[in-house]
Amino acid sequence: MYELKTDAFFDSAHFLADYHGKCENLHGHRWRMEVTVEAAELGTFGTEKGMVRDFGEFKRAVRELADEFDHTFLVEEGTLSKKAAKVLEKEGFQLKWLPFRTTAENLARHFYDMLLAQGLPVAQVEVDETPNNRAVYRKDR
Repeated sequence: MYELKTDAFFDSAHFLADYHGKCENLHGHRWRMEVTVEAAELGTFGTEKGMVRDFGEFKRAVRELADEFDHTFLVEEGTLSKKAAKVLEKEGFQLKWLPFRTTAENLARHFYDMLLAQGLPVAQVEVDETPNNRAVYRKDR
């Protein structure tokens, strides 16, 4: 099995509703997303001859996804009152509404699904909240 890996970074804030600890308060991270794509065989013709995937296209897809989340406030749907959301948006905050709790685990799965939908042969996505704490989502082997 052949693998390629690339990573991208983004800065965003979030909080965990119904959590009892520090993370229930608004805080930010320098998130790191590492994506692994794989193939049993290398390409046999054209631009991708001898490759799993064109690194340029692969890196671009991962970085564009990270850019979509960069400098946003990640918010789980239903965790902020409409009034609070309206005030934040009026003040110019960019809220990124997500249909799940904004944990590293859920973000890893979300990024995996988004990149797979773009046609990338994604094997694994790792999301680091900090240099010491990370979550991994991978397909079943």
